[in-house]
Amino acid sequence: MAESDTPTPRKLLPDEIHRAVKPGTALLRLQTTHSREGVLDGAWWPRSRYVTAELPALIEVLIAHLGPITRVGLDTAAWEDVPTRVVVDDWVVHLDSFPVGDDTVLITRGDNDHFAFLVVPPDTTPDAARDAMARAVDADNVTQAADILVATLPEPATGREESG
Repeated sequence: MAESDTPTPRKLLPDEIHRAVKPGTALLRLQTTHSREGVLDGAWWPRSRYVTAELPALIEVLIAHLGPITRVGLDTAAWEDVPTRVVVDDWVVHLDSFPVGDDTVLITRGDNDHFAFLVVPPDTTPDAARDAMARAVDADNVTQAADILVATLPEPATGREESG
């Protein structure tokens, strides 16, 4: 079999992206048309669950790529000390409570242009975070955020040994 006949494994993201992913990173696959194919538009790996410490950096990046962000929807039960708004570069962004779970954040540009982001838990290992984020931004992804995290994050240790 010739080398050209060997199928190459599908790479979701370039190698340099995989090396760059660390806590505080956002990966974006932003399509602003109504025919978005994937379930998620991006992925974000915050360093903590403190919204006022983490969200401004994400909003700055999104404003640079999308223009003004008007609202962020998140599950306030999953975050610490959630205000009703944050100010980023003199731009007021309202925070809304949505029961989306701790694995998703919704970004609104204008009145009705919404983007859904996977939120990788802050204590996730780099390898698991890269895998989850790559799956989330795959244009063909049809998997919800919670299911991506279940598939990519290691099982938590239970502290119990199985007896045989």
